Formats: sequence, structure tokens, C-alpha cells
Amino acid sequence: MVPTCALLACVTDTDPVLRALAHPVRLRMLSLMWPGPMSAAELSRELDISHALASQHLRRLDAVGLVELAEERTRRGGRERRYRTVQGTPLSDQREGTPMLAETMAHTLRERARRRVEGGEGVTVDAELWVDPRIWRNVRERLVELADELHEAARPPHTPGTTPLGVSMMAFPLQDATHPQE
Repeated sequence: MVPTCALLACVTDTDPVLRALAHPVRLRMLSLMWPGPMSAAELSRELDISHALASQHLRRLDAVGLVELAEERTRRGGRERRYRTVQGTPLSDQREGTPMLAETMAHTLRERARRRVEGGEGVTVDAELWVDPRIWRNVRERLVELADELHEAARPPHTPGTTPLGVSMMAFPLQDATHPQE
């Protein structure tokens, strides 16, 4: 299997937003900053990476408009910049970079699966189905609503009374392998 970063190095003409999304650390950073702003120092502690690496990834997300400066404050004699994820970031309908995004999500899913609570309740689905287009539209809308509900309920990491969840989802129409679209 080709590592995600090596896969990205091969693609030079890809949309910069997609390239930013297609890195597991940056994808996780966006999730962590969804419920509220975080600094590079906070992200480095949460992700167990160096402050310099967290800053580098944060700059990349900022450069393509996936995060925004939420606040700047004085901390220990210096300036701390805290960023938040721009609401409505373009994950849901990425088409051109689906293989890169899928590879990144697969990496993230493997990492999260190792952290799954023993005996913890969950839902696992893997399917290739043929359904009426009206059913698909309805299910897609409900999936979007469920994702919105979870994102709306998200709180900063380690908030008392919360449970960390791993949620990875991709659902999309497939080309018929036996009758390719013309």
C-alpha cells in the first residue's frame, strides 16, 4: 500500500484544498477544532506531535481557508493564536480527489479502530447496493442531517461529560463496472 504522503507527492495538479484535506493529521486537526478554537500548542498536545509540526499543519490549513483565526491572546509573555475550523468545509462533495481523501480516511479509520473501547457499542456498515435514486437522495439527506447533528453537538476535547467518538463515512454513487457510463 502506498502511504498517503507518498500518494500526495505524485499528484502535483490537485486542488490545494484537497491536498490539505488529504493528510491524516490535518483531517484530525479539523475535527478537533470544529467545536471550538485551539492553538498549535493545544493541537500538538492532543495529537502527540511537536509544536513545530502542529504549527506547520495549521499554517497549511489556514493558507487554503479551512481554518480561521478565532482569537489572539497573550499567554506566558507571548502571543497565542487560536484557530477554528471554518464551518461547512468541503469534505462532503469532493469528487476529483475521492481516492486521496478515501486513503486518508482509511488511515484515520485504522488509527481510530485501534482506540475503540473494548465492548463499546458502535455501528459498522460496508455495502455496495443498488437502490432507487429517490431512496438514495432521501438517505443521503438523512446522513447529512446526522453528520450535522453530531458536529453541532461536538465539544472541545476532554470536556467533562462527553464521550470521544470516531465517525468516518463516505457514501456515493458508483459507476456500474459492467456497463460504464458513456
